[in-house]
Amino acid sequence: MVHFPKDPVYQDVLRLVRLEGDIGDLIVEGEVPVEMDGAFYRVHPDPQFAPKMGPGDQFFNGDGMVSMFRVKDGKVSFKQRYAKTDKWKLENAAGKALFGSYRNPRTDDPSVIGQHRGTANTNVLVFGGDLLAMKEDSPCLVMDKLTLDTDGYTDWDGELTLKTFGAHPKIDPVTGHFCNISYAAKGELSKDGTYFEIDSEGNIVARAEFEVPYYTMLHDFCIAGDYVVIPVSPYSSDPSVLEQDRPHFYYDRSLPTYLGVMRRNGDGSDMRWFKHEAGLCSCHVMNAFAEGTKVHLDTPASKIGSLPFFPDKDGAPFDPELAMTELVRITVDLTSNEDVVESVVKIGNLPGEFPRIDDRMAGKPYTQGWMITYDLAKPYNGPPGPFAGVINTLTHYNLVTGKEESWWCGPDGSLQEPCFVPRSKTAPEGDGWLVALVDDHVRNYTDLCIFDACDVAKGPIARAQLPIRLRQGLHGNWAAADLLAA
Repeated sequence: MVHFPKDPVYQDVLRLVRLEGDIGDLIVEGEVPVEMDGAFYRVHPDPQFAPKMGPGDQFFNGDGMVSMFRVKDGKVSFKQRYAKTDKWKLENAAGKALFGSYRNPRTDDPSVIGQHRGTANTNVLVFGGDLLAMKEDSPCLVMDKLTLDTDGYTDWDGELTLKTFGAHPKIDPVTGHFCNISYAAKGELSKDGTYFEIDSEGNIVARAEFEVPYYTMLHDFCIAGDYVVIPVSPYSSDPSVLEQDRPHFYYDRSLPTYLGVMRRNGDGSDMRWFKHEAGLCSCHVMNAFAEGTKVHLDTPASKIGSLPFFPDKDGAPFDPELAMTELVRITVDLTSNEDVVESVVKIGNLPGEFPRIDDRMAGKPYTQGWMITYDLAKPYNGPPGPFAGVINTLTHYNLVTGKEESWWCGPDGSLQEPCFVPRSKTAPEGDGWLVALVDDHVRNYTDLCIFDACDVAKGPIARAQLPIRLRQGLHGNWAAADLLAA
């Protein structure tokens, strides 16, 4: 008998799915554009077994469940499989959880000490012929992009032996390189970081090492032309957290925020940490670009920690209003004699998260962006969610005119992170579609919705209907048909 604790992390909008399966032809409302040919991959944490340590487990500690929506000839098929990590295999054989708390190997069963604890539950991306499933505290897992079978962890033929691998890689639209970061690879709570690039043949073609100002969660980063841009937010930890088995990160409002900038073709010795006000938090980036001697980073930022499951170090209660993230542009000047952020300018009106762009514009000046947002004036009929509000709106940003257009999903649910699909490889920026999962929390269904990317306000042009509701996921990406065939 399966007994999961009656924690919010398993209830209501975060109810578990734990289902592998295939549906060959989803029911579609509307018309799927016949020009769309590719696959949309998503991943969400979905624990195979009840947690070893009982109540209080983290949402981020669940086993990775990968979903694939194959779009072709106006039809949509669905496939879902667990990312069968070493952890998943060991626990599956034992018939119970063996690994303990999030990022705390002290809580593991003695039989698995020294084994990879990764869950591959944060992001999935097709690159170099494989589907890569990523979790920032462990190596990269390779899966088959068509069957979703798991091959296993990779170190790129010994060229990249880092113990950790970031979950927000960027593909350079000019070189095609896979750009990523790793942090805390040298040991528990370490301040080391590494930037690296992988070419399409699997060769490590750039590598630079650096040290962060304090141990933190380097969840996302960006390229900006010839530069790497790495935001540091005041999430930290210390040995007492692990010894007492408290949530791995805490929010320390006394710590300053930093923006790290260094050249991509260097060794890391030129890294500059531009200091910003204490307490500001940023988890995800929309894009970054260089403009003369200045580097801009566009990111949703909040005045305090935006993640309620990582408590305030000093015990201050979570404040939903201050935790709301708003889209801002952070600017630094590389010719400045002081390592201080030059400006922070608000560039979005609605609070929100999970920003996306036309990925062909990564690291370049751009004009179009998308984000799921909170319209707090709208009603909500579903059960309570785990965050400050219900992310009920999809918003398109024209970053030249400042115009925002939004679509509200209705009173019964919320949206998950969107993804841009270009109409063709040579289509202008923003010319294409947006795909996003829309969850109905009342009837317990999920639809894959397709929007005209620059006219999201008119609502979905097609809905591929699942017979179940998928769990709240984290990130995902589109792979065009040529990547599936390669």
